[in-house]
Amino acid sequence: MARFWVCVAGAGFFLAFLILHSRFCGSPVLRNFTFAVSWRTEKILYRLDVGWPKYPEYFTGTTFCVTVDSVNGLVYIGQRGDNIPKILVFTEDGYFLRAWNYTVDTPHGIFAASTLYEQSVWITDVGSDFMILWLHGENGTGPAKFNIPHSVTLDSAGRVWVADRGNKRIQVFDKDTGEWLGAWNNCFTEEGPSSVRFTPDGKYLIVAQLNLSRLSFVAAPPVGSIGECSVISTIQLADQVLPHLLEVDRKTGAVYVAEIGAKQVQKYVPLNSYVPSFGS
Repeated sequence: MARFWVCVAGAGFFLAFLILHSRFCGSPVLRNFTFAVSWRTEKILYRLDVGWPKYPEYFTGTTFCVTVDSVNGLVYIGQRGDNIPKILVFTEDGYFLRAWNYTVDTPHGIFAASTLYEQSVWITDVGSDFMILWLHGENGTGPAKFNIPHSVTLDSAGRVWVADRGNKRIQVFDKDTGEWLGAWNNCFTEEGPSSVRFTPDGKYLIVAQLNLSRLSFVAAPPVGSIGECSVISTIQLADQVLPHLLEVDRKTGAVYVAEIGAKQVQKYVPLNSYVPSFGS
């Protein structure tokens, strides 16, 4: 027991020495030590916006998808079910605006591409006939092959990130040439990703895992390197919530999650500043 307390006292003396040495001598030792600790313990803090939407009774079906039109301050939600509105439109503050179902049968994904001059929303409708305009890969487990490619997003470097859900990985391609750039699978041993989106600053990917009811924040790699997947933080949702697809507001960083188990869309907003800068 005496040896234990001697070790504790020695460790405390060593840490005090580092602090004093760093303060008076400008040593980088403590700065590096602090960076290593903060990288492992820093959290990306989001809170659930319990007041969004103002009237959740408009969710009358299974909510499969959500997108944010940051230009016009609108949130579009696609839901499935019989004799219900398939598309719901809310403000970013949670007020219901309108709904329609006469052009959509079975919505699966939705994407807003509005500009200052034109309002545009794209919907993938698995209940309608469609024509394939571009196809990369085939069913399989090798590079550039897929098993339930469930979500896709683009980064500022022109890389296409595909949630290859059935193969428990994210694959990355060049958006212009279609060249396969690499894959991440070390973060998804339990379950594959169902949705991927970047934070507005491009530093992190937010990844949804359906059956785990989990959102993960993953460090984005630098240009020219894919490297290994590194999870920085997670948000564990309630059991059987089942986050299907998610969207990120490009202006505020708010995260909207379409939950097919809970049959609702929830909004998570960042605390304080939008996303912390690690190691700064």
